[in-house]
Amino acid sequence: MNDDPVKHGEPVMHSHGHLIPNDAVPRAALWILVPAAIATAIGMILLWPQGVEDAAIDEYGTEVDGRVIAVTETECSAEEAEVVDVCGEVVVTITSGEFSGEEAVVDIPSGPGAPVVEAGDDVILIYTPDSVSGQQFHIIDHDRAGALWALVIAFALAVVAFGRWKGVRSLVSLGVTFAVVLLFMVPAVLDGSSPVLVAIVGAAAIMLVSLYLAHGWNRTTTVAVVGTLASLVLTVLLAEAAVRLAELNGVLDESTTNLALQYPIDMSGLLLAGILIGALGVIDDVTVSQAATVDEVSKANPKWGPARLYKSGMRVGRDHLTSVVNTLVLAYAGASLPLLVLIAAANRPLEQVLTSQTIATEIVRSVAGTLGLIAAVPITTWLAAYLVHWRPKPKQPKAKEPKRPRPKPEAAEGWDSEESPYPPSHL
Repeated sequence: MNDDPVKHGEPVMHSHGHLIPNDAVPRAALWILVPAAIATAIGMILLWPQGVEDAAIDEYGTEVDGRVIAVTETECSAEEAEVVDVCGEVVVTITSGEFSGEEAVVDIPSGPGAPVVEAGDDVILIYTPDSVSGQQFHIIDHDRAGALWALVIAFALAVVAFGRWKGVRSLVSLGVTFAVVLLFMVPAVLDGSSPVLVAIVGAAAIMLVSLYLAHGWNRTTTVAVVGTLASLVLTVLLAEAAVRLAELNGVLDESTTNLALQYPIDMSGLLLAGILIGALGVIDDVTVSQAATVDEVSKANPKWGPARLYKSGMRVGRDHLTSVVNTLVLAYAGASLPLLVLIAAANRPLEQVLTSQTIATEIVRSVAGTLGLIAAVPITTWLAAYLVHWRPKPKQPKAKEPKRPRPKPEAAEGWDSEESPYPPSHL
């Protein structure tokens, strides 16, 4: 029989007579988690993509793998020099598809971003049988599968070596995140569903599954989940208000333009979905850290009440928030660095640069994500401080009626003591 009181949610007394926090999940939190989980499951069922394969566009050719055998450079003619940077031919052995094992002679890739190939390189080619130039194969990129797999394996080994069992669980939660994004969210958006609804349902699924997988079923994780859920709702509302106020349509560059032309997607909704997904990764980091911080402080100081724990947690949260906000803004700036360099080279006035749709979009991303992040700190800290010493009310056993003593029969006169005390008629 297990007499561990922590597992039963009963108060545990410190050596000085103070309560020690436990990891029992508050029953009141289930009134939030269960409806959220049910709503997420229903949302995934209703929004699950149907017939995305029929909408796929396959007009640019078929990709095949190949290996470079030889590269021969030649001098460009005057006409060729106006079009390409380098002239010559590349001999490639096709290693996949219906032409596997055959050799093809293609032009040396040229132009901005063109891959530089050498003998022995693994490359990706595109097969266009109806090409106007008559050349059916063209090298479009390097084959990086081997290098990427090596990096993924090194990453997984490092996470497991440092985190051990928790590292394994974090890798599983990462796999769930990729599965939700690639198998549900992206196809659902391509299928014509509302990007905002898809992002909300997908973010909720990622949050509920990955956080509990990585950190286990306990009170600290539950506080982080509830705080993340509340912060995401606020982030969606703030982002939608900011997008409407700034009149952003989500069409920013060539990629978003092609996407809008080929698929019936609400691009402003897709912008909102991107803001929400981008904020989720930072918000859950803050909420988990705040919940764990309050829990550790309460264990080190069992005399402290909710108010003092909240103040202590907020001091840590402010320091954490300062660095995380900087990280969030730098992440968006890093993704837009080529654009920022191009704008700086154009020497446009600062007011025009800031009010252009591309820069305004990045500003809205940063502001909406930061406001949601700021809200996550006090919400999660308050929940953690309030629930850290929570104990379920012990069930009072029902009072049982006292048993009446059974009267002992008196022995009749003349009866032997070894015989039954009852007369024969009672037998």
